[in-house]
Amino acid sequence: MLIPILDKSKYLKGLLIIARKDKKLAESERKIITGVAENLGFAKDFYEEVLHSLLANKYIDEESIKFSDVKIAESFIIDGLQLAYSDNIQLNEIEWLRKTAAENGISEKWFSEKLSAVQKNHNGSFQKDFALLSII
Repeated sequence: MLIPILDKSKYLKGLLIIARKDKKLAESERKIITGVAENLGFAKDFYEEVLHSLLANKYIDEESIKFSDVKIAESFIIDGLQLAYSDNIQLNEIEWLRKTAAENGISEKWFSEKLSAVQKNHNGSFQKDFALLSII
């Protein structure tokens, strides 16, 4: 699937929003965001600078994100859940993802199933098999 540039930017922005919800950037979050950014084709110097200034950046709008295709949104939700569970999970991260899922027409049932799967399979380790890879 060819992902539009705007959706690539939204995908990365969404992961950044999740990562900063707990006001710290864990190494596991950094690795996930770096991996996704590389797969989306972002330049290393760009995403490294964004990560470096993430917590101090007051200009990142935290509204839910609307993607152009539900498949992109579903992939994002799965990767977002993986990111949320890569460090100490915060309820506000899950609620933001739930709101983003609803914004994209994804059912609460689907979201709950994916959340349960991530909770069940979470072992505290860094996942390299991003959902994004299944659509690009």
